[in-house]
Amino acid sequence: MKNPIKHFGFDAKNYKWLLVGLVINMIGYILMIGGNSEDPNVFNEDDLFSTTRITIAPILIVSGFVIILWGIMKKGATESEELEKPMAEATAEKPKKK
Repeated sequence: MKNPIKHFGFDAKNYKWLLVGLVINMIGYILMIGGNSEDPNVFNEDDLFSTTRITIAPILIVSGFVIILWGIMKKGATESEELEKPMAEATAEKPKKK
């Protein structure tokens, strides 16, 4: 039986959580940018202090960081669980002899 190499204790699920958190962070930062006007002498506070930039974007950014932290801290399957799976599958697949 060949053992897969694990890097830093991460498996595919950890990387998926990290990617989801990164995407949520990027959406939050994209929602936060903007608010400039074409005339530098005009200040439009409705664009700058909108609900999207003040409330929604920071919530998305913090939740993205929480998901990234979850992806880092989430423990993968232990070696004993990984060894038990192939053994259970092998015993379940054996045809019965008559």
